Amino acid sequence: MYSNPIIWADYPDIDIIRVEDTYYMVSTTMHMMPGCVILRSYDLIHWEVATHVYDKLDNTPAQRLENGQQIYGKGMWAASLRHHQGMFYVIFVANDTRKTYLYTSRTIAGPWKKQIVQGFYHDCSLFFDEDERVYLVHGNAEIHLTELSVDLSGPKPGGIQRIIVKDNQPHYLGYEGAHFYKIQGKYYVFLIHMTKAAGRRTQAFYMADALDSEFVGGEVFNDDMGYFNSGVAQGGIVDTPNGDWYAMLFQDHGAVGRIPVLVPLQFKQGTPVFANEAPKSIDIASTRPGYAYRPLVGSDRFEYTAQEDGKVRLQDIWQWNHTPHDELWSVTEVPGVYRIRTGQLSPNLIFAVNTLTQRSMGPACEATVTLDGSGLNDGDYAGLCFLIGTYSLIALTKKEGQYYLVMQARESEDSSIFGNLIDEEPATEHARIPIDGSTVTLLATGNFVDNQDECSFGYWDGTAWKSLGITHRMFYKLDHFMGCRIGLFLYSTEMIGGTADFSNFNYHIK
Repeated sequence: MYSNPIIWADYPDIDIIRVEDTYYMVSTTMHMMPGCVILRSYDLIHWEVATHVYDKLDNTPAQRLENGQQIYGKGMWAASLRHHQGMFYVIFVANDTRKTYLYTSRTIAGPWKKQIVQGFYHDCSLFFDEDERVYLVHGNAEIHLTELSVDLSGPKPGGIQRIIVKDNQPHYLGYEGAHFYKIQGKYYVFLIHMTKAAGRRTQAFYMADALDSEFVGGEVFNDDMGYFNSGVAQGGIVDTPNGDWYAMLFQDHGAVGRIPVLVPLQFKQGTPVFANEAPKSIDIASTRPGYAYRPLVGSDRFEYTAQEDGKVRLQDIWQWNHTPHDELWSVTEVPGVYRIRTGQLSPNLIFAVNTLTQRSMGPACEATVTLDGSGLNDGDYAGLCFLIGTYSLIALTKKEGQYYLVMQARESEDSSIFGNLIDEEPATEHARIPIDGSTVTLLATGNFVDNQDECSFGYWDGTAWKSLGITHRMFYKLDHFMGCRIGLFLYSTEMIGGTADFSNFNYHIK
């Protein structure tokens, strides 16, 4: 048996499909690049990265963290993943550009062809009917059914456009997160909402015999797994080759983010019936027993070579915060080193370009890295961080030629999900020590058990690890709308052109 939730890391807004013996799961990546991650599994429990759908989205100034612009909490949301007649389809909206994007590929690894769909369809679900007509189901509080043109470029003139469900209950969050299916001749839409009566996220469904008939249904799952009244909801459903059905939903887990949970379900006389509670442990037969999965997070020696096209692809455990400036990073300029060079001034970590990140992983995780700061200028900060609105970091900095190690943290006025900390304010400095030399090995540790959400930092003094600064409490907020990330960063506050060299990155789940 394996623990459920199945991944203790930030994979929200899940859609899931099975193609023959292989399961694929897509998740929101917002402001991270490459974006729109798709995971692969053969048992619904163990997963690895299959691909990222795009390296860069539109390369706008905001996506590139230029001129004080940013897309935190925006970018791509809640993709729909489908496989139809030998083609993979991924469709989603980006909340910064207010566009709907459709990517298609014959293989999950790509290449993926990009096109824009006319209109903006919040939390959309793509549906191919048996008569080859194509639809999007989308919306918030009012759930719309919109028929698309044959080329999927936009709404079909004269096609079906109707509201199929309205959330008339008093709510904090109206129906959204649509997932639409046709199963044994009936049409189903699965939705998330948060009523004032329930006080937490719950899962709902509606069903109909035809697209032009009435959809009927209601609540189908309400459980928090005994975890801080955090409801398990929103996601897709999938069947195994043996005909068993599962929902892949998510649950809020504090600063680590929204994490995937498997819930068994059945169809009884055509009506979906979910388990009363999400199981704390689960086991599902693998379609490929003994398969060895690549880890979702991990260490890196930064030993890379360029491909035939001259580009370098990092391990798929990494994502940059916003679109990278490719001219300002390298893993081949110095073998075994991730080098960042600054090209603009930044007021704090939030606006640092080319911050390279991995998801934090529960129940606890730690990372170490060796940093050579001999290329730093005065006013540069380079180091190891937990990236979130309430971020914290350890950094090597330089002032009047002297090197210092500092520990900083961005404090929150409250512990709620509200409040915007994306601004040019500096973090609070909790420690500063002078050091001899420009090379140091840094340590970052995160503890996410029972929403403790604490991080701490240290450095190797040559004989032992020494802590630096405070233990900092992180809070998940809607400003980033993402679980915290471990990151390698450099930013300049006085003059551009400084460099930082990172090597021997080690990541451990504790």
